[in-house]
Amino acid sequence: MATNQECALAFAAIADLLEITGANAFKVNAYRKAARVCEDESSDLGKLARETPKQLREIEGIGESTAAKIVELETTGRVAELESLRAQIPAGLPLLLTLAGLGPKTVKLLWDEAKVTSLAELKSAIDSGALASIPRMGGKTIANLREAVVARESAAAGPTRYRLGEAIPLAQSILKRLADANGSIRVAFAGSARRGRETVGDLDLIVATTDPTAARAAFLNGPNIAKVLAQGDTKCAVQLASGIQVDLRIVTEAVFGATLLYFTGSKDHNIFLRERAIEREMRLNEYGLFRNPRGWPEGKELPLVAATTEESIYAALDLPCWPPELRETYTSDFTQAVPRLISLADIRAELHAHTTASDGVMSIRELAELAKSRGFHTIAVTDHSKASAQANGLSVERLLRHIEAIREAEVQVGGIRILAGSEVDILADGRLDYDDATLAALDIVVASPHTALKQSPEAATTRLLAAIRHPLVHILGHPTGRIILGREGLAPDMQAICTAAAQCQTALEINCHWSRLDLRDSHVRAALSFGCLIAIDCDIHSAEDADNLQYGITTARRGGLIPDHCVNAWTADALHAWLGRKRSGVRLPRDT
Repeated sequence: MATNQECALAFAAIADLLEITGANAFKVNAYRKAARVCEDESSDLGKLARETPKQLREIEGIGESTAAKIVELETTGRVAELESLRAQIPAGLPLLLTLAGLGPKTVKLLWDEAKVTSLAELKSAIDSGALASIPRMGGKTIANLREAVVARESAAAGPTRYRLGEAIPLAQSILKRLADANGSIRVAFAGSARRGRETVGDLDLIVATTDPTAARAAFLNGPNIAKVLAQGDTKCAVQLASGIQVDLRIVTEAVFGATLLYFTGSKDHNIFLRERAIEREMRLNEYGLFRNPRGWPEGKELPLVAATTEESIYAALDLPCWPPELRETYTSDFTQAVPRLISLADIRAELHAHTTASDGVMSIRELAELAKSRGFHTIAVTDHSKASAQANGLSVERLLRHIEAIREAEVQVGGIRILAGSEVDILADGRLDYDDATLAALDIVVASPHTALKQSPEAATTRLLAAIRHPLVHILGHPTGRIILGREGLAPDMQAICTAAAQCQTALEINCHWSRLDLRDSHVRAALSFGCLIAIDCDIHSAEDADNLQYGITTARRGGLIPDHCVNAWTADALHAWLGRKRSGVRLPRDT
């Protein structure tokens, strides 16, 4: 069966190989777009291919040819065009695409001009000096190629992508040094990290300063730098010990906004802005927005319109200033009003947290005090159920005693509601880990999948639907169980999941831990289109986990979430009314 990820990988591979073989750019870009669409699509593409293949054509970015290939992958497990392209090139070329800094154009250049068809041949060409005469192969480029080959051979290259929660603290640490340097006025990180993508390839930092020398020193002399890659007047680059590359742009305050906008991206958003500027006889680049009237004398400096802030540039283009998280390809009309997206300040409750009763490191009281310190009106204690033996899950007897301890702590702490809950395992067949009578004794139930995470999409859908429709379940926790750059997790039919969640008013969780971010942004968009409620929870096990809220908020913003649809942003009265309403009318076997 063809999962959405498999479709995305197939189309990305076709695009790479087409570019290597010299296909026209339009065709290459069509496949790249199809790959992005498949990766972000919430519906099960394999299921559509089997049952209603015509609906594939209704997905923006999927054309007749790509739809046919999804059907082909689903029905045969292969894509003939991909196999044909692989047969047209030497077997070693695709491996070169995995080297740091080598894209399809460079691989094609190496193949065409130096007859390089493998990693060994690339190493030989570098050592012999054969690359020096190739166009666009300067000394620095060749040196970078040598480093990439050495890194691969020594197996020290590490991952090419870094999870957002691994990258952002690095960026923030460096920005603090830059902000403290003499002459610094403004600092920021840009790129995919600022847009909040769940993984990033590198970090882009920007500093506006009156003392570029001090900024360079603060950047280049910091800790954990494995190698200095560049140190110019306006750009420096380093590789950290973790392997990630960090680029710094040094600018004046006057152009800070334009530089920030340009290096934030995305590529498609920048193209949209540049084309809009051209329509208005203007030119937009990393230095600012300039008037460019017809007939302007060649070589004469263009009049500056805006550059200091992003807001001023958007305003000059007659656009609202779009949040970085929404500057992606799926936003179809940037002229519309910007929604008031959810923010950290909106969160008033944490509804998924663990104590020492299972696998947490804080007591009930410590957890409550942490929540109070953050201004929350409610904290839910949701220790693991008995099936999670590896997490010291609670037997029914232990859970009942735990509920009593939670009630006592609420009286002792005061000033905050402490809910007695549980993170209850959804077993492989859809049953919950506690019986209904036990669940009814709880204030809140978060039902989560922890095992059997390689189930078929059909089995996963049936399993999760059973939990969503259970009248005693409030929240579906980390619905797919994926680990970013670790495991793919479940691939349920998200349209079916969202339809049921909206009907049952069961909230779907964004788990804030940066290794999960589950729901992912594309799922959040789908959920909102169906009218679902969203919970944003830190799944707290230690005090530090509460800081992961920023990553859950970022994912929610990428999905377009507004506060009204987030149960954690509601007032205490509204939240507790919803919790009770979910239980109203429920009849248990003991009541009959």
